[in-house]
Order: sequence, then C-alpha cells, then structure tokens
Amino acid sequence: MALKLYNTYTRKKEPFKPIKKGQAGLYTCGPTVYNYAHIGNLRCYVFEDLLKRILLYDCFKVKHVMNITDVGHLTSDQDEGEDKMDLAVEREHKTPEQIAAFYAESFFSDLKKLNIIMPDIKCKATEHIQAMIDLIKRIEKNGYTYIGENGNVYFDTSRFKDYGKLARLKLEDQKAGARTDIDDNKKHPRDFVLWFSTTGSKFKGHLQKWSSPWGEGWPGWHIECSAMSIEYLGDNFDIHCGGIDHIPVHHTNEIAQSEAATGKKWVNYWLHSEFLILDKGKMAKSGGNFITLQTVMDKGFEPLDYRYMCLTAHYRSKLNFTWEALENAKSSFTTLKNIILEIKKDKTSNKTKDYDRYKKDFEKEINDDLNIPRALAVFWEVLRDKKLGSKEKTELIIDFDKVFGLGLKELKEEKVDVPKNILELVEKRENARKNKDWALADKIRNQIKEKGYSLDDTNEGVKVKKI
Repeated sequence: MALKLYNTYTRKKEPFKPIKKGQAGLYTCGPTVYNYAHIGNLRCYVFEDLLKRILLYDCFKVKHVMNITDVGHLTSDQDEGEDKMDLAVEREHKTPEQIAAFYAESFFSDLKKLNIIMPDIKCKATEHIQAMIDLIKRIEKNGYTYIGENGNVYFDTSRFKDYGKLARLKLEDQKAGARTDIDDNKKHPRDFVLWFSTTGSKFKGHLQKWSSPWGEGWPGWHIECSAMSIEYLGDNFDIHCGGIDHIPVHHTNEIAQSEAATGKKWVNYWLHSEFLILDKGKMAKSGGNFITLQTVMDKGFEPLDYRYMCLTAHYRSKLNFTWEALENAKSSFTTLKNIILEIKKDKTSNKTKDYDRYKKDFEKEINDDLNIPRALAVFWEVLRDKKLGSKEKTELIIDFDKVFGLGLKELKEEKVDVPKNILELVEKRENARKNKDWALADKIRNQIKEKGYSLDDTNEGVKVKKI
C-alpha cells in the first residue's frame, strides 16, 4: 500500500515518491541543548519516530539525520533576545561545552526511555562551523546577502521570490508589522542573520566565536540545519520534519537560504506535528509551564505510558495533556499489556480469514498520513477477536508493534514481591467472596488499589500486580 504524507508546503496529502528508489533521506530538527526537553518537545520526537518506523515497515532504507544546537539559538527565533547557551552558562555557572554535553545526554536518555530509534547521524552545530561558513559563501556568491553596519551578514528576503511560501506569508504586509527598534540594520523586517559579528553587534561578549571571512563571530540558528542536512543528505532530499512552531520562521528561513545557495528545490516533503496543550496553551520553556519526562516518572508513570498517550492522537491534531488523561492512557496500556500476556500463554492456532484483513487494514491506516489512532483501533480489534488463534494474534502483535514501538515483543509478566499486609488483605477478600459478601470484597479491593496494587481474578486464582 502506497504511503501518503501531508505535505505542509503544498497543504495536501501526496504519495511518497523517494528521490532514490527504496531509500528515504530524513532530517529532523533536534534540540537546543540548554535545558531539559519537555514532554511537548518529546511528542514531536515520538511523531518523527513513528514516521521513521513506518518507512522502515514499508521496506525503505532510511538515512536519518538530527542536529544538536549547541550555539546560535536566541531566545526568539527572529534574531531577538539573548543566546540560550549564554543564558544557561549564567544560570548554571558551567562552560557552554559542559551545558551542551549534560543536556544532550539527558535528551538522548529520554529518547531511549520512550523507545525512540536513535538517528543514524547526530551532528553538533559547533562541529560544523566550516560547513556553515561554506554555505554562507555560496549564498553570498549568488547575491542574496548584505552586511549591516554592525558587521552581521544578513539574508535579503526580497531577493528570494518564493520566500514565505511554506507559511503562506504575504511579503507585502511586512512593513505593517515592522519593528525597527529590534534591528535597524535590516533592510526588510523578515531578513535574518546568517552570521553574527562580535565587532559591532550587541553580542560583543558572546562566549562562543569563530574566525570567518566576515570577521570573528558565530552562526545564526537557521543556517546550521541547512548546512548539516546538505552535508549529509545532499542538495535535495526527501523529508524534513519538526513542530508547527518552526513553520513561520525557522523552516521558512531554511528553505530560502538553502535554495538560494543551490539554485534548486531543497526538500520534497515537509511534515509538522501539532502542539501538546497544557491548560489551554502550548507547553513551552519560555513560559515556565513545562513538564519533563522525569516529572512524569516521579508521578508514578512509565515513559511508555506517555508514548501510548501520544499514539491516541493524530500528529496533526493538538493533544491536550492532563494528569487525568495520562492516567487514562496508562490504564488502557496496562489493560493492553495484560491481554497480551494472557495471549502469549495460550498456544492455540487458528488463522481465520480476518488475519489478512487485519494486516491490510493496519497497513492502510499507517500509510494514510500516519493515522496511528485508527491503526491502534485495528490493533484492539485483533486483541478482542475470540476466533483468531493466539499464535496468529501474537504474530500480528509483534508485527504491528514494529510501528507502535511499545516494546510488546519483549513483554513479560513481572514478578511482584507482594508485601505481607497486601497478602493479608487478599486473603480477607477471598474469604469475603467465598461467603458471597460482595460489598466487603469490593471494599477490600479498593483498599488494595489505594495501596498501589491491582487484582486479576483468573481460573488459576487471584493475581496481584503493582499498579
């Protein structure tokens, strides 16, 4: 079944046609490593992991590149504010290198906990400064730059006729929203910095700086993604991903500078994930309203409970986060795992006609612009099918989980060391059930649940599990 993807650039679903048959070049915007990633950030990385898993499921050979921003990202995406790495240094009294190393390690630890497949290439901005300088030279040679009185090298957006097409920006409206108090060195409000100079700009004390043809300085944020993606994937590649907040500025600027340098189309498919919403607003570090994966774990949830929650909403739909919603996701995921554990114990085999239908339905949904919620519904159909044999169910579970990434192939029943007081309550409940005192039995079950344990009444007797 052919994969269809919603291309932000064209605003429609399109069949995926790779540049090279059977291969897919994938670039995903990585983190700025000045602070912990929050679960809103991580939702985007789960989406990108699902895309990658579907490409692999469809037998594409994927080359996945992710950048690590350890220089150049200001507190605003539009060349405003302070450098995020400098602010982190001031906050934590460490070097930029120490800051970057610590938060990069934390980020990749979060990805592993969420069972996200690691990128094939993880590239640090600070290790690719020359590639950025070389790309700026190409842009300059083609006539798309100018140097401000402050020494900064700017990209001239008026020279690029399709500037703003990704975000549907109207360049004729620029002057209405111009703020000359921000940077009066710009010829046009949407022009952006390719290279910051430390000689005449407000960033004279910037901690990270390099020599360049334009004097000592450091790269703008946008140029790094263009330089590194071109270095590893070429002047034209298949897919570029990120959050929707990157559309109006970062990705718009990436397209302009990349195509100004190469003179041809840069990326064929643009995919963007929606926000995770917290209290009716997007989760963001700048607002202080962000929750880390460690916070989720400290509340008694497993990282894969959050991954399961992400599967319940389409990547182009907002996902409302509440602790109650996460609790519901955890409950559903726990039920799913318990059903699978029972299926694995059963050795029956019966390949009904629905076996092939389930597989076909699953492939249809995942290839319809990553419709994971519908694919998950197919998965639940399989689990609830009373005619399909356990052997066949297990085959489908393992196959479908290549996309879901919930670790179901390795799922095993946990051995629970049940405290003596819980065992005593279980025994009291069993006695109440024998005496048909159902009210007392339910009361004791609730007491056991409040203490962090659940009960399953099976043919082999009651089973106690840690919640």
